[in-house]
Amino acid sequence: MSLNVIDLIKGQLGPALVSQAASQFGESESGISKAIGGLLPAVVGGLANNADKPGVVDAITQASSSGILGNLLGSSSGNPIISNLLSSIFGDKVSALINSIASFSGVSNTTAGSLLNLVTGATVGTVGKYAADNNLGASGISSLLNDQRGIISSLLPAGLSLASLGLGAENWFGHAKETVSSVTSTAKDNISEGVATARENVSEGAREVRERFENNNNNNQGGGSIWKWLLPLLLLIAAAYFLWKQCEKKQTTTTTTTTSDSAATSSTTDTAATATTATPAPATAKTDENIDLNGVMLKGYKGGMEDQMITFLKSGEYKNAADDSALKDKWYDFDHVNFKMGSSSELEAGSQGQLDNLVAILKAFPEAKIKIGGYTDKTGNEASNVKLSQARADYIKAALAKAGVGAQVLGAEGYGSKFAKVDAKASDAERAADRKMSVRFAK
Repeated sequence: MSLNVIDLIKGQLGPALVSQAASQFGESESGISKAIGGLLPAVVGGLANNADKPGVVDAITQASSSGILGNLLGSSSGNPIISNLLSSIFGDKVSALINSIASFSGVSNTTAGSLLNLVTGATVGTVGKYAADNNLGASGISSLLNDQRGIISSLLPAGLSLASLGLGAENWFGHAKETVSSVTSTAKDNISEGVATARENVSEGAREVRERFENNNNNNQGGGSIWKWLLPLLLLIAAAYFLWKQCEKKQTTTTTTTTSDSAATSSTTDTAATATTATPAPATAKTDENIDLNGVMLKGYKGGMEDQMITFLKSGEYKNAADDSALKDKWYDFDHVNFKMGSSSELEAGSQGQLDNLVAILKAFPEAKIKIGGYTDKTGNEASNVKLSQARADYIKAALAKAGVGAQVLGAEGYGSKFAKVDAKASDAERAADRKMSVRFAK
């Protein structure tokens, strides 16, 4: 199975970035998420359909060393690599794409344009990094992008099609359209030939019966015997007429159906996209709310990490726990703290806020002690996974110590994929649930 690069790119466009973008652009998180969900397959599709252009490959190669992934919101806008690339892959359809995404997601055209730059930056940055990490040359990058062509349409969210984005199927699936047209033409030729043959055979049969009837009628002395030949002739003519009409009907129906299938290529895949879109669904998108910490309001999800930890501490369960064994099985997953891909020392934008919340909670409950846990998914070398997760856990422990609550952190441990539940062959979006940082109370 070929690599789905969209799964890799989604790692750069997680909840933390969505939240930060919503704040920066003054839009709702659901609108930002919806816009990104429509733009991502469109951008990857644009690259896939221009994979053999030297300029596309050069842009991806440059992006891998430009540091664009380090500051997507800041470095994507006005970046010449991105603006030139968008012109190369979409041409005069950039405005139509932006308008369609704005209408679909409910964000402004200005925001949709900024998000197009952001998604393009995340795409070329991620693909470029993957190519560099795996020693892919220009031909390898082109091959990787070409492999994406078959999956793009199925990843568009429900309500979006290539046509609605101003990217007609004739431009994106030209070869498929030519193939369908060829099949249509062949079918029409075969049916026409069959109809002509049927007509010829029926006409020949009718002529033969008519000649036999005329010969017999000339020799027949009995007046009533005409019906002996006339009746079969009438029946034969009626059958021939019926067969002729059925053949014409079949020709019309088959031609129409084949043509419709060609035109419906985009809309049919759009329907299938409903089930395959991995982008966060707007209906279930979480929104930060005020979480009460003894009169101080923290920004966090209702039912999220902060809310659960404060509720637990206020309940007295921590104070009443006899020892650490009574606490070790209850972990609280960070909602916003995410590390950059492959890094153990750089957090994604938007992560610091939740670390600050944790510091505030520990300062409000100075008797509380915690432990930090780091986890990875099941892919990759397990020794490397353990090393990475340990380094990330140590990073958070050090950050808490720097903030003045180090005495309340009793330990930090990286577990690698030991507790991962999602199969290694699952999509990157599914495996993301196993890549996390967590905290638990301890004694």
